[in-house]
Amino acid sequence: MELAGKVKVIFDKQTFGSGFEKREIVVTTAEQYPQDIKFEVYKEKCDMLNNFNVNDDVTVHFNLRGNEYNGKYFVNLNAWKIDKGSAGAAPNANVVPDNAAPLPSSESPFDSGSDFEGDDLPF
Repeated sequence: MELAGKVKVIFDKQTFGSGFEKREIVVTTAEQYPQDIKFEVYKEKCDMLNNFNVNDDVTVHFNLRGNEYNGKYFVNLNAWKIDKGSAGAAPNANVVPDNAAPLPSSESPFDSGSDFEGDDLPF
């Protein structure tokens, strides 16, 4: 999965007693109703965030993770790659993927062009 936006906050690295390390980054989406989305990076990926600053446009590639602990459920967004740029770029609506089904013809086989004259439907 991926999400584009602007870096809002980059938190300091957290190191736990077991030696586990994590770091968090908040990205604000560029849509009509912007959302602040928090991502986590783990272990050696923590240093990846040193290349970014607040207000940088980024695209975050991430995995959605869920787990249960003591009867409570948690969801984490685990970032594994962050690219600079492209947050403000709107998707091109005119691009059709190569494997997309053909678009329907604008001409309907049911249009006779005569405002339904001669309609033989029973209802």
